[in-house]
Amino acid sequence: MLQLADATVWQAWLKQQPVDAAPVVATINELGASIDPAALAQLQNDYMQQLGELWQNVWMSKAPAVADRRFAAPEWQAHILHSFSAASYLLNARFLMAMADATQAAPKAKQKIRFAVQQLVDAMSPANFLVTNPEAQQKIVETKGESLAKGIANMLADMQKGHISQSDEKAFEVGRNVAATEGAVVFENEFFQLLQYKPLTKTVFEIPLLVVPPCINKYYILDLQPENSLVRYAVEQGNTVFLVSWRNPDESMAHATWDDYIEHGVMKAIDVVQDISGQEQINALGFCVGGTLLAAALAVLYGRDETPLSSLTLLTTFLDFSDAGVIEVFIDEAQIALREQSIGKGGLMPGRDFTAAFSSLRPNDLVWNYVKSNYLKGEDPPPFDLLYWNADATNLPGPMFCWYLRNLYLENHLVKRNKLTVLGQKIDLSKINAPAFIYGSREDHIVPWRAAFESTTLLNPKKRNRNKFVLGASGHIAGVINPATKKKRSYWVNDESASSAEEWMQGATENPGSWWPEWAAFLAENGGRQIKAPRTFGNKRYEAIEPAPGRYVKVRAE
Repeated sequence: MLQLADATVWQAWLKQQPVDAAPVVATINELGASIDPAALAQLQNDYMQQLGELWQNVWMSKAPAVADRRFAAPEWQAHILHSFSAASYLLNARFLMAMADATQAAPKAKQKIRFAVQQLVDAMSPANFLVTNPEAQQKIVETKGESLAKGIANMLADMQKGHISQSDEKAFEVGRNVAATEGAVVFENEFFQLLQYKPLTKTVFEIPLLVVPPCINKYYILDLQPENSLVRYAVEQGNTVFLVSWRNPDESMAHATWDDYIEHGVMKAIDVVQDISGQEQINALGFCVGGTLLAAALAVLYGRDETPLSSLTLLTTFLDFSDAGVIEVFIDEAQIALREQSIGKGGLMPGRDFTAAFSSLRPNDLVWNYVKSNYLKGEDPPPFDLLYWNADATNLPGPMFCWYLRNLYLENHLVKRNKLTVLGQKIDLSKINAPAFIYGSREDHIVPWRAAFESTTLLNPKKRNRNKFVLGASGHIAGVINPATKKKRSYWVNDESASSAEEWMQGATENPGSWWPEWAAFLAENGGRQIKAPRTFGNKRYEAIEPAPGRYVKVRAE
């Protein structure tokens, strides 16, 4: 049984039960949803029964089992008060999420309800507060208060930086130990620098590869360190690789449009690569938003009866935005209209807003985990190249960003034949006539893999056997950055055409390791003959300007 001193604490704590569902009810009402009274009554009955069992265990001095990694440390089991705190929180969380799931609402409204409730639930974890976190309390005792002082210092430093530190940012430097693959800038304008990388083989394929990364992030996610650099891997496979390094916009670009990014960005990069390589056709890769920009630019070119491609690669890319996943919680008519009013005719979408939005999609991993370690326990985050990149935000011009949100995310016009006009050209993705390698990540919360698969139905619709879809394990970034040498995770392939993602998955075969060799084989099939590797960067028209990674990638968003 509990000691008397403990019983007094418990009597005060238990008066707070049962869970306060008022914020959830308010969210449901705000979005015009409802819950069937019978379903709610059943949830309440189940909740009270489970809560009663918890109380019974406590009065019998039996610590409840807690199966959640946030409470895995031994301190949570060292005292029944803490294990009960964790167990009751998890019970309350399940009840609130069950309420969200039981709402009767349109799918998008229900998704917003579930997202809002999940944010509330994750924020209320006892692991996030010093007064209820026994790990942090024990650390204060062990360090004689030093961890508390260090945690406060860490918090104040992050407040100055404007973001939570997820990595030891002093451990990395762009151009020294990330974005360090050797090359040179061979072209630049106000939108991008074009990098050309030094060959690592004596001969190369005659068809060069142009990489178009997302303009919403820095390009070096594709060139972190030598052992996990997709860029270096492509060079090692005998490809002459060019890459677009987008400029981090400032006020001088506040009026740039989607058409500007197509004409002065992607299309100009294609033109320069053709000129330097002497090849009319090139291989092109687009990643995430970079893939969307690339496809739009190619639709313009093919609409003009130009045929610039030997092959196309799209990595975790939206062309069909009909299922945009959880990110749709940020996208509706009201929110986009507000953006259009504030920055649609000029201004910048701050990079820090992107970082905050993406972090909220995985708050336990990308927010609260670091609140606990950095602030409550006074620990410094370890060096991690991917999370260093994640904090290196980029801005976007307001007009370009608002056009993208309305026409693609909200209206899904890109897949509607001749609905969009870009640079005076009606857009028809089906005119892009080249073999396509399309990759999706199975746990991707930004571009759901089924949405990525839909690109196989939009490209080469009459010759779909020219399209190859590969599904990788893990998420939006970790699934893509899966080096072949590490032999981690797995991927799925199915060489038979399928009319739906489900049909494709039913016939797919799982393979261990990285999907990168599958892509390398695809590039080799479309790379042409082998020629002697070039000894210099650029050509007479486009001479080397400065060494890679160039100036643009080093500019930090203010």
